[in-house]
Amino acid sequence: MEISIFCDESCHLEHDNQRVMLLGAIWCDREAVRSISESIRALKREHGLKNPDAQSRGFEVKWTKVGPAKLDFYDSLVRLFLDDDRLHFRSVIVPDKSVLDHKSFDQTHDDFYYKLYYFLLIRLLNKKNNEYNVYLDIKDTRGGPKVKRLHDFLCAKLKDDQKKVLKHVEQIKSDESELLQLCDLILGAVSYYNRQEVGSEAKLKLIDTLATYKRQYPRDLGRTSFLSEEKVDLFYWSAVS
Repeated sequence: MEISIFCDESCHLEHDNQRVMLLGAIWCDREAVRSISESIRALKREHGLKNPDAQSRGFEVKWTKVGPAKLDFYDSLVRLFLDDDRLHFRSVIVPDKSVLDHKSFDQTHDDFYYKLYYFLLIRLLNKKNNEYNVYLDIKDTRGGPKVKRLHDFLCAKLKDDQKKVLKHVEQIKSDESELLQLCDLILGAVSYYNRQEVGSEAKLKLIDTLATYKRQYPRDLGRTSFLSEEKVDLFYWSAVS
């Protein structure tokens, strides 16, 4: 089986006045990417969401766009994710960036960012006989060499010198991928929850859907998930992890 993994980040900058930092990934079988993407596009059409720019790729899903006017669409999109057993989500959350001591580890915050990506991804690359392709949201124009190093480190851990298991780790634009946009939305909900924001009733409604939809007991978005969790897998990082 060939797996496609789409990754995004939230509050990842060192001095952005946010305490929390998150990386997230949505993944599925590569053969499912097209049909899932079309389902998302169909949902956009159903809700009349179009981009006025005729040259664009269409309406781009973003957590920052969530509001009362589009709540029905975004709620349906979260339910689409939760209903589709082919889709899975994992996030690594740093609850408090102020405890990071980069100097002691002879690293920059940017170095730590890619180390955290390694930690996020290595758990997902654990199935025998699978092949993987990883797509990262473009962070900046200088990320290419560090993404290549991330690929090399992951392959070294997997003993995949020929890159036949982890075939690609590359950057893409979010407007090129419905699944990367979906990752932005789910990660945004977990980020908003961890920042303890209360300003948007629409966003709180989506968080409630993510936590409670089709569940007898609410999903706890504020703690590390059980190892058996396959749908929404959260790991809360600490300095002693």
